[in-house]
Amino acid sequence: MRLFVALLPPPESLDEIDAALGPHRDRWPGLRWLPRDNWHVTLAFLGEVPETVLPGLSVRLSRAASRRESMTFSLAGVGAFPSVRRSRVFWCGLAGPKDTLAGLARSLQAGARRAGAEQTDDKPLRPHLSVARSREEVDVRPLAEELASFAGTPWRAAEVHLVRSHLGARVRYETIATWPLAGTVRPGE
Repeated sequence: MRLFVALLPPPESLDEIDAALGPHRDRWPGLRWLPRDNWHVTLAFLGEVPETVLPGLSVRLSRAASRRESMTFSLAGVGAFPSVRRSRVFWCGLAGPKDTLAGLARSLQAGARRAGAEQTDDKPLRPHLSVARSREEVDVRPLAEELASFAGTPWRAAEVHLVRSHLGARVRYETIATWPLAGTVRPGE
């Protein structure tokens, strides 16, 4: 199964960026806008993971999450990979304690490795929320300039999610496990 570990911003934060993008979508036919239910912030891309690794992976990821405190972020600014001049991925940025988030990502990646999940992405963490893709390079500088000042309401990242990708004509993501970060009290506990 194809897996990654992510933060899932709350619906209210997604509402804000969705509303900011709304007036721009029709003016950018070269971009394929991603479904809102697929929006997430990837912390560790695990790729194909055998089902036999899942029990150990769950233990390791739970342990990594429990050692890191919850953090406050907001969706803010926009950008593109590889650049705004030659965009293939248009994204919304993340404002908050990025060094702390990078530490969490490293812990999750190390735990996944120890559990036997071979990772295919060893690039440094660049936290973002992908909102559009393109098969061809698109110069999105005007769009990036118009949305540069976007700043959403702060939200608390209190848990990490292990997510399975279902590939096909329409990519679908399924959360298969969730672990609280340290200091997080779940409802009913």
